[in-house]
Amino acid sequence: MAAQFGRWNFDGAPMPSALRDRVGELLAPWRTEGQFGYCDQCAELLWFPFETTEACPGPQPMVLDSGEVLLWDGRLDNGSEIQRALGGLQLSCRSDANVVAAAWSEWGQDCLPRLVGDWALSLWIPRDRRLLLAADILATRHLFYVLEKDWVQWSSVPDPLVLLSESSFQFDEEYLAGWLGSFPAPHLTPFRAIHRVPPASVVTIRPGSVAVRRFWEIEGTRKIRYARDAEYEQHFLELLRQSVRRRLRSRSPIVAELSGGMDSSAIVCIADQQTSAAGGPQIDTVSYYSDSEPHWNERPWFARVEAQRGRAGLHIDATASPPADEHAPRILLGPGASTGQTEFLDFMRRKGSRVLLSGIGGDEFLGGVPTPVPELEDLLVTANFIALGRRLLAWALAQRRPWIQLLRDAVIGFLPCQLASQRRLRPFLSWLDEGIVKRQRRPLTGYPRRWEWFGALPSVQENVDALDSIRRQLSCKALSAGHPYERRYPYLDRDLLEFLFAIPREQLVRPRERRSLMRRALTGIVPQEILDRKRKAYVIRSPLQLAERYFRELSQETREFATAALGIVRPELLLDALRVASQGDSVSVVPLMRVVALEHWLRRLADGGLLTGSHGIDGRSCTTTTNCFPASLRPPTQTEVHL
Repeated sequence: MAAQFGRWNFDGAPMPSALRDRVGELLAPWRTEGQFGYCDQCAELLWFPFETTEACPGPQPMVLDSGEVLLWDGRLDNGSEIQRALGGLQLSCRSDANVVAAAWSEWGQDCLPRLVGDWALSLWIPRDRRLLLAADILATRHLFYVLEKDWVQWSSVPDPLVLLSESSFQFDEEYLAGWLGSFPAPHLTPFRAIHRVPPASVVTIRPGSVAVRRFWEIEGTRKIRYARDAEYEQHFLELLRQSVRRRLRSRSPIVAELSGGMDSSAIVCIADQQTSAAGGPQIDTVSYYSDSEPHWNERPWFARVEAQRGRAGLHIDATASPPADEHAPRILLGPGASTGQTEFLDFMRRKGSRVLLSGIGGDEFLGGVPTPVPELEDLLVTANFIALGRRLLAWALAQRRPWIQLLRDAVIGFLPCQLASQRRLRPFLSWLDEGIVKRQRRPLTGYPRRWEWFGALPSVQENVDALDSIRRQLSCKALSAGHPYERRYPYLDRDLLEFLFAIPREQLVRPRERRSLMRRALTGIVPQEILDRKRKAYVIRSPLQLAERYFRELSQETREFATAALGIVRPELLLDALRVASQGDSVSVVPLMRVVALEHWLRRLADGGLLTGSHGIDGRSCTTTTNCFPASLRPPTQTEVHL
């Protein structure tokens, strides 16, 4: 993991030394191992290594024989395969960056879909006056950029682009709507002028122009069919072990989230097998619990995994610290952004860890939600009506629902999105302004799609949709400035995803067999109590307490709601919804918490003098301005906005 920053002046003027120094101040948490740079007549590239993978990653920025300048931030999982494809090329230093440089020299942009792993790169090409910015299929390594008439700036951390600009930034209404509804599209940021490199895409920038091209898509027609269940189980287990092994590559101790659910437990148990076989130390774990939450106490479950491995991890009482939205973006001054939980960061710092393993993706792609809909949709479009009737009956008995309701659910996905999303939108209608509902229906409803009758099976289309949802979620994940660390996601490994998308849906979920493939494959590896667990617990009391707190705080305020000034909410109805939620009545709590986070963010901007009365969204007030920052910039840990 590393931070990078670059500026290209189209007129050839050098980057001011004062700008270089101030960028260094803002990115100080990532320059514990030095600060390196490249400069020519037009462009300057800065590199702040905070290495998580290799002890000797090689010097960057890397100047290739062709004169191109490469900045690589990432973990390359198939470096050996690429070297073989290059004819067994021998490198003096086999770092990921060297392999990528050799691949680029041989194949150019065609090398990008070959790079498997978590990565982002920038490539300055002086001879063509061209800049390339690219990210992997998830874009977990962020790259932000601002393109103006006379220059372009890019950075893996958005702070310099915001704080060091002398321009005013208008808010992006689609981003704010996406934040309220689910997660915003991954190329968006809270500010219109600042863009993010989308997943599986390369951005080509020339003076006055920008082009974005996707270089990888899921193969929707690939199918894997075996004769026996055991073959699916073996193949799945091999790929999951490979995915975990790839993410154990680290120069420092590794910490894994352990929630007591099947996803995180499987990662920890398989990691123990890998480290034991390699003679390395076991990974450490961090677990959250709440004794005061009747429906959410994970302690008995993660304790079973700890007992099996003979090693206790860090236990954090989720009710003992201020609430934080783990999905909130850290983009500087973004709604809900947080510096992170102190107890957890202190633990990472003491262990000297720079890597955290996360179970995100298991629920979405391994049958965490026991729904028959994708399987029924597949049978419907293939006109396999006999099998459709049998599966409708089996699922109707398992879920104790009329088969006609299940068939209706299978048909809904093929209806026009506006019809299918009406029910999903209703919780917002009570307190959202009618204007934003009309303008931003798609982001407010999670960017719904209509399934196609021809081409990839509906189950594959749903998987692609779930992957896009994950991408939006990860785009809001923050780089911690308190103690930088890298998140790794074993269930989002590209090889594993392609396998899961190609096998029959009934391997993943069966009537009365939630997570069927996972349970079968992990028998004897994960404690049986975890595999037999019906559903993971859920939180119910804490959101109601939060709603009560926010209702009390906001109802006592005398100033105008910032979200109302931007035409997002109707304040009196928002307060009424908070009051109803605090009393335990049926209200969609998550959207309420998100709009409160947005309100707090805007108020903190105003309190810090970072809002002006100029136009914000479509003529409404509230625009961020950065020219009011003092000359001595505050460090990032002080300028982040959080609840």
